[in-house]
Amino acid sequence: MSKAAFLFPGQGSQYPGMGRDLAENFPAARQVFDEADRALGFALSKLCFEGPAEELQLTANTQPAILSVSAAAAAVLAEKGIAPAFVAGHSLGEYSALVTAKSITLEAALVLVRKRGQYMQDAVPVGVGTMAALLGMHSAAVDAVCADAAHGEVVSAANLNSPGQIVIAGNAEAVARAVDLAKARGAKRAILLNVSAPFHCALMKPAADRLAVELDASEIREPAVPLVNNADAQLVRSADAVRDGLKRQVTSPVRWAESMSRLLAEGVDLFVEVGPGKVLSGLMRQINREARCLHVEDSASLSEVLAAF
Repeated sequence: MSKAAFLFPGQGSQYPGMGRDLAENFPAARQVFDEADRALGFALSKLCFEGPAEELQLTANTQPAILSVSAAAAAVLAEKGIAPAFVAGHSLGEYSALVTAKSITLEAALVLVRKRGQYMQDAVPVGVGTMAALLGMHSAAVDAVCADAAHGEVVSAANLNSPGQIVIAGNAEAVARAVDLAKARGAKRAILLNVSAPFHCALMKPAADRLAVELDASEIREPAVPLVNNADAQLVRSADAVRDGLKRQVTSPVRWAESMSRLLAEGVDLFVEVGPGKVLSGLMRQINREARCLHVEDSASLSEVLAAF
């Protein structure tokens, strides 16, 4: 019997049409989308299934949309008797993971991530901050590049995705300087990203402060299975630790490579990406090529997972 971890994607995995196949073929998935529409007071399901892409890409829409598709896929897996030994989620995906672990209700998580998206968007005026992907540099080299490029502004590691892929975030000018410096210091590639805000850096403190108030007012329970959290890449088993990690996550880097290494050390031999896209499966190939990865986002991919259990 496989020891499985469910992994939940974050912002950037969205696409028009996501979740439609699940909703059409599985009542458990349809129920999730119906609950999402009721919780948010508008047809989020229609936005997932039909777009338009421009509206789906608005952060306040993207976050609950991805959460809904991930929760729908997890609900179908649960209906089929498939449950994880551990859960983890990339940034926004941590909320999807906590819904699956029954630490936060779907309704509460949807309301939280919609506010989270809005608060993150509001924290920094458009154009003031940005993000960039640095490929082929280790974290110490990236930290040195950021320190030398800062010039009194903010720029720091935001997503420690894999040994060769680190995303940085901060003031637009500082990030641009870091990109030039990274190229000069041997990065394979250094690419500015088309994002609406500089996530997971100190510029997000206004969003973190506003979200902390919401998190303190939210009911959070002990997760039914352990979560490996973003902020520390540690196993989390208590409600207080869940809440604390979600608060710090907004301004802290996502320690994804460390999180996956932690799960491998716990004996996980099957990773199932639950939700739209295969971004996390691709990162796992960079972290550990021997790790077995599957994903679930529609009927076809579900069949492959069912065959593995």
